[in-house]
Amino acid sequence: MIRMITADGKAEKEFIKQVEQRNGETDKKVAQIVSDIIENVRANGDKAVNEYTEKFDGRLPDYYEVPRDVINDALTEMNEKEPQFVNALLGAMENISDFHNRQKEQSFIDTRADGCIVGQRVRGLHRVGLYVPGGTAAYPSSVLMNAVPAKIAGVGEIIMVTPPGKDGKPNPAILTAAAVAGVDRVFMAGGAQAIAALAYGTEQIPRVDKIVGPGNIFVATAKKLLYGVVDIDMVAGPSEILVVADDTADPVCLAADLMSQAEHDKIASAILITTSERIAGETAQEIERQMQSLARKDIIRASIDNYGAIIIARSLDEAFDLANALAPEHLELEVADPLQYIGRIDNAGSVFLGKYSSEPLGDYYAGPNHVLPTSGTARFFSPLSVNSFVKRSQFVYYTEQALMAAKDDIVTLAEKEGLTAHANAIKVRFNG
Repeated sequence: MIRMITADGKAEKEFIKQVEQRNGETDKKVAQIVSDIIENVRANGDKAVNEYTEKFDGRLPDYYEVPRDVINDALTEMNEKEPQFVNALLGAMENISDFHNRQKEQSFIDTRADGCIVGQRVRGLHRVGLYVPGGTAAYPSSVLMNAVPAKIAGVGEIIMVTPPGKDGKPNPAILTAAAVAGVDRVFMAGGAQAIAALAYGTEQIPRVDKIVGPGNIFVATAKKLLYGVVDIDMVAGPSEILVVADDTADPVCLAADLMSQAEHDKIASAILITTSERIAGETAQEIERQMQSLARKDIIRASIDNYGAIIIARSLDEAFDLANALAPEHLELEVADPLQYIGRIDNAGSVFLGKYSSEPLGDYYAGPNHVLPTSGTARFFSPLSVNSFVKRSQFVYYTEQALMAAKDDIVTLAEKEGLTAHANAIKVRFNG
């Protein structure tokens, strides 16, 4: 059964420390394997990618780049076989698009009275790589969550990489989502080798400016090692959910929501902080009851046993303080009138307010992005957004008269820093 912790200023902090340590440093053996893969792909391009594909996925795919008509046909065929799935994708995409369209940042020009002009230009990245896992961890929703804001940002081209299935073909649900989201090109490659191919470019896979999308430890490690060669969304850790609940909450729903994230991974974290001993006990019982009927109960059990807990707090204020300390990926407020407490939450990836705002609503449909900071990084990282796919540049235009008025201040500052060439670059314009 899930552990119970009565907050006393010590016990809960010891548990939080345990949760924070679950990631640790990247395994050195994994890092070395990934480093070798990266160097091989950098040197040998598509030949190396295909060798690793054959080694790790069992066979080469039917095609390296998925033909455009195959992508389009995937949508047509899925619409005939599973129209409900296609309609769900379209409904989700509408909400995701509406939310992310509101994030668009405008360029600006400021023309001053003295004739000087300063401004900022905002534009989408030239090319972005989207990694999409295959097999049992194939998530069409992640295609939408990554590709839609990139499109809205004005990214010129989206290159998707995804490993082939055992039959050498792409996952049809993934291809359908790619067609719906407007992904430009799809390559059949996965793992660290696909990340390296996107970062450096190969004979066929174009070099990208940024790589986004989830993956296993080899993918995550490759992204981490290649950051700087290419931009990345974030280094994502195991999934996590934190629920703050008072005596008005429903233990049946609390248990279900905790397990909705526990099923992701044996080191996922599912925590309930409640002010009610009754809610704590009934939720623990509900977890045991509901778990028995769930397909991934073995993963849920391991997650709950290792990194799950119910913490009984002395007040909601204490509960919110603990929530901010944990800075969770997903935070649910299952309390009376949750909207009044949103100002108490400083650190969280995404906040879900009330009984009918269950975390899976955000995973799939509501519109806010489900690519969120994990492992406490919500203290300083933000969810994936349109702003993740743009770059900003600045520009300055000064008249002779304006520079004349500013030159003494500029020279003073430059000389104070000992940068006489800086000062000289200003002075020479007025020496003659």
